[in-house]
Amino acid sequence: MAADPGSGTYLYAVAAEEGQHRGGALPRGIAGGEVRAIGRAGLVAYVSSVPLDQFGEEPLRRSMEDLDWLEETARAHHRVVEAVAREVAVVPVRLVTVYSGDAQVGALLEERYEDFARALARVAGRQEWGVKVYAASGDEADEPGERRGRPAEAAASERATGGRGAEEDTAGEAGGAGKEPERPGTAYLKRRQQHIRGREEAWRQAGARAERIHGALSSIAVASRRHRAQDPQLSGRPESMLLNGAYLVDRERGEEFARAVEELREPGGDVQLTGPWAPYSFAVLDDDGGPREELT
Repeated sequence: MAADPGSGTYLYAVAAEEGQHRGGALPRGIAGGEVRAIGRAGLVAYVSSVPLDQFGEEPLRRSMEDLDWLEETARAHHRVVEAVAREVAVVPVRLVTVYSGDAQVGALLEERYEDFARALARVAGRQEWGVKVYAASGDEADEPGERRGRPAEAAASERATGGRGAEEDTAGEAGGAGKEPERPGTAYLKRRQQHIRGREEAWRQAGARAERIHGALSSIAVASRRHRAQDPQLSGRPESMLLNGAYLVDRERGEEFARAVEELREPGGDVQLTGPWAPYSFAVLDDDGGPREELT
């Protein structure tokens, strides 16, 4: 099936021609398009046609600001990539990679054959696993100047009296002639300092635990990569994320890797395992159309 006039060609993934997907019909792609294969230079590109009035440069710029549209598009993109990856080694392509037509995709396969072949060789027989490590609730160190847990009226009183707190103004009078009792404000500050030190130590220990987990899993994986920790708004969890790791693992060691994650779980905090996935983190396309590998 050729691309329709007035449409663009959306690229999902690239595989080697001898190992191309032969497991039956692939799921529908972006905008419900039928996925087809373009073969050239010993490679196969998996593509579908998309209307340029939605996927041209200007419409895409507007659509990329719509989170609902992005989520729906990403789901369709990943469904196609995962379906192909279940059968063969693939180089997944960056989300919303659109070319002017099939001919331009064919030219890409010819021009960048060596790059694609190198990336495919690296991921052949391997899968990507994801591991996220979260701090235990309450492990986060206090931010500077934070007054969490102190009544608002106490903080306001402290500001009004130059940092002493209203209770300190009368503490000396109540103490009489004997030894002056510890002022309530001083006692509060001591407790506060102890609390901060305790939380900072817990945070350090949680960070060290995440590093141990990353090191142990990296020893099983062929390659690993640390992604930026997700904000709670993205992760959907209130706890801080300490590790957002991706691991390229030989298929035959997948069960071993999953067992290792289970064995690394400890009381306090949480370890989340996802996958296996197509190797998005280890063989993707750069903006110029060439694959890149970002490894640690």
